[in-house]
Amino acid sequence: MSTPHLTAALDLASRSVPVLPLRAGKVPFGNCPDCRDNACGGRPNMKTPGPCTCPRPCHAWAAATTDPAILTARPWATAWAQAQAVAYHPGGAGLTVVDLDDRDAVTWARATLPATRVVATTRGEHWIYRGVMPSANAVRPGVDVKSAMVYARWLGPGTGTMTSLPDTVRALVVKRPSPVRPVTVPVPAGGGECRHRAPAYLERGIAMAEQRITAATSSVHATVYRTFLAVLSAHGRCGCLTDAHAARLFAAAQTKGESPRHCTDAWSNARTALGM
Repeated sequence: MSTPHLTAALDLASRSVPVLPLRAGKVPFGNCPDCRDNACGGRPNMKTPGPCTCPRPCHAWAAATTDPAILTARPWATAWAQAQAVAYHPGGAGLTVVDLDDRDAVTWARATLPATRVVATTRGEHWIYRGVMPSANAVRPGVDVKSAMVYARWLGPGTGTMTSLPDTVRALVVKRPSPVRPVTVPVPAGGGECRHRAPAYLERGIAMAEQRITAATSSVHATVYRTFLAVLSAHGRCGCLTDAHAARLFAAAQTKGESPRHCTDAWSNARTALGM
């Protein structure tokens, strides 16, 4: 049965825009009869535990499609009659949506971002650019970026000429290091025999650990944990390691974007692993 939402979805699909139906609350319908509530694989609301064995991606942005046969087949064939809106995967269409959620965000965009196609929303505007980038929420007050691996509501074609994705938008999702905050961290009480040949041995070890953390270009969480583990293994049982040494390592981790809590957890986990 054709509905206005299905008609709009088929039109978008014919223009290479991957689409899916949304129910009330902007929640996507699952595209698999064996999955419920957009969850699959070992969840309590599954019929059977274990990984999803659906023949195709079945949830949210991953289910968005341009195939009219999928859009009109069960279970979506019946979902369109209940759908409250059409959603699309911007990244799959080669697009990025800057979602401006209030008037202050719109004012900021007009003063900061290059003009492009604009779509009015209930509370603000969608600014749509050509190009794909990582998505992120709350990149600044009232502003989300929707592109790869998310869906956005289709609210009409909008007005204005669509332009290329600018660096000013890409820069919004660049992770900024957390400010370095003073921390007090527990160090082992020590009591074992000191194996250090000189104070310079410990200093060199701490300096190397700081360098290892700050040089990390990926897997920062894992690098921080492994570095803490190595430092505690070498220097944590004799009492030479002080709060000041640990604080230096925490500061290095925070310059890479780790929060004080992440640092504390990694330190605690490393101590537990070593039986301290």
